[in-house]
Amino acid sequence: MQVLPKGVRHIPGFLDRSRQEELVEAIRHVVATAPLYVPEMPKTGKPMSVRMTNCGSLGWITDRERGYRYQPEHPVTSKPWPPIPDVLIDIWWAVSASDKRPEACLVNFYSADARMGLHQDRDERDLETAVVSISLGDTCLFRVGGRTRGGRTMSFRLESGDVVVLGGEGRLAFHGVDRIYPNTSTLLKNGGRVNLTLRRVNP
Repeated sequence: MQVLPKGVRHIPGFLDRSRQEELVEAIRHVVATAPLYVPEMPKTGKPMSVRMTNCGSLGWITDRERGYRYQPEHPVTSKPWPPIPDVLIDIWWAVSASDKRPEACLVNFYSADARMGLHQDRDERDLETAVVSISLGDTCLFRVGGRTRGGRTMSFRLESGDVVVLGGEGRLAFHGVDRIYPNTSTLLKNGGRVNLTLRRVNP
């Protein structure tokens, strides 16, 4: 049995099928207002392999010119991000152990060949409140380590409906997605994986 790094919690099957479907419908409404787009890596301008959007008062974005940051409007449409759906707020209250509302929810869509390199979520001013990550759709191989790059890591599968919480000593744990396992879920009509990451940005 693998032991997760301190402060990292994996809650398998937290959302049953009906709640997953409810959440997918809510995200469809978000994407209708704030379309998915392909972000660019800072400095190089290399496109990331995921498509993304946000909901909440702030959204996380990145581009070649200004790099990683939060801003209140969509970088393509220049319109404010739509509000975080109530179903996501309910999940936050249930698992985050925070009395503060999330300000941002990053929506990442992974196609079968998408990946996410090891990184820390450290673009927020609030580095105390937990980050809550929700998986929908195809299973992925999730990798997590400690607070320093190059240290020991471990990988495990995240299935549709699973939740991961990065809190306490695990708030700045390096983490990423090694691969997607296609056709492992029937939740999304065209396959792929959606990852929803709820965050508090300001103290």
